[in-house]
Amino acid sequence: MKKINIIGGGLAGSEAALYLANSGYSVNLYEMRPKKQTGAHNSADFAEFVCSNSLGSMALTSASGLLKKEIEILGSNLINFAKNHSVPAGNSLAIDRYGFSNAVTEAIKKNHNIKIINEEVEVIPNDPDSITLIATGPLTSRALCANIKEEFGEAHFNFFDAIAPIVKKESIDFDTAFYGARWGKGEPDFINCPMEKEDYEKFYDILINSEKIELKDFEKDLFQNNPKFFEGCMPIEAMAKRGADTLRFGPMKPVGLFDGRKFKNEEEKQRCKKQQFYAVVQLRQDNKEADLYNLVGFQTNLKWGEQKKLVQSIPGLQNAEIVRYGVMHANTFINSPNILNKHLQTKTRKNLFFAGQLTGVEGYTESIATGLFAAINIKRYIEDKPLIQLEAKSMLGALIDYITFSEHKHFQPVNSNWGIVEDMEMPRHIRKNKEEKNTLYSNRAIEYINNLKNML
Repeated sequence: MKKINIIGGGLAGSEAALYLANSGYSVNLYEMRPKKQTGAHNSADFAEFVCSNSLGSMALTSASGLLKKEIEILGSNLINFAKNHSVPAGNSLAIDRYGFSNAVTEAIKKNHNIKIINEEVEVIPNDPDSITLIATGPLTSRALCANIKEEFGEAHFNFFDAIAPIVKKESIDFDTAFYGARWGKGEPDFINCPMEKEDYEKFYDILINSEKIELKDFEKDLFQNNPKFFEGCMPIEAMAKRGADTLRFGPMKPVGLFDGRKFKNEEEKQRCKKQQFYAVVQLRQDNKEADLYNLVGFQTNLKWGEQKKLVQSIPGLQNAEIVRYGVMHANTFINSPNILNKHLQTKTRKNLFFAGQLTGVEGYTESIATGLFAAINIKRYIEDKPLIQLEAKSMLGALIDYITFSEHKHFQPVNSNWGIVEDMEMPRHIRKNKEEKNTLYSNRAIEYINNLKNML
């Protein structure tokens, strides 16, 4: 039986390792932590969430929700772990990041088919009798990056990612802050800190005049040569440079958020259609105990003293105790359209696969999904079966189709989104209705994935 090497114990690598091990195959799982840390991770656990703790919407009419459903059908282990360690977040799947990672770590350690090797892999294994999956994520070590570049002759693209601060719930002032959901839909799981115009102007002035953390030498070189941010994780200070009102139409939008304590009764609340606040900062539960909350959309690279000043300028957070400050780091991804085929297998070496954010997918669910898909094809490769190529009518198929599309002029990371899914015919009146249109797309994808599952 061929030896399977999985390099990287993040979301993609952990998903792949569990899938293959549970299928009866022996796996060598390489993870350089804790011997060598990345600069963004805090623990030695597998599948650690380093940025937000949310996997996005669960609604099947959302791109992220459909992708989660598809991989759940295909046998994802990590989606089940996420559900078991979920915390309230409205219609989104947010997790207790520590409970989740601990559970995944325990499952991997207890699996007799997985051998954990805590060493850095600097060179891609080149044993013809083994199969290798590289799932080292956006913080792949410099040595392995150099070897990948040498192997494929392709330059890496780099973008910068950032992490939001986390505060203790007990330090939030609930005389000002309130629980609520936008337009009152779903459970009121988010804590909202409302701002009047003068509050926002004070906040904005602090933000645009705050000092940033000095980048590491290699990050500084990358930033000077190619100062790009991924839109989904743009630092709040970079977003603010686009204009004074950018944040009010982005992560701090007040639309649909009302403090029910301000109304005498439900009837009065229903009559109120006007915007109640100038801006609102939202906080999302970060752990199972519900004593830690992260600031939604507040990824930042400000100096820690500046972050504290900024956070404590927000009404309701004037005494906030910050337990984790935001940081920014360089993320790396390969030129997948030139390197990978639609099986996530390299074009030049049939026994070498890639998965996770290193391939150019962006997002937790997307990383898990590509890890699972690569594992499915590795299993089929071992069993001498034709490898699976998904149609773009499914969200996972569309995602893989996008990152392996050979005619990209400027390939950039991508989340799951409806824009990449194969179009379908439908009446004009349905196409104009977003909910009905996405329902048709979703139903088609689920039917397709269910049929595929029955064939595997």
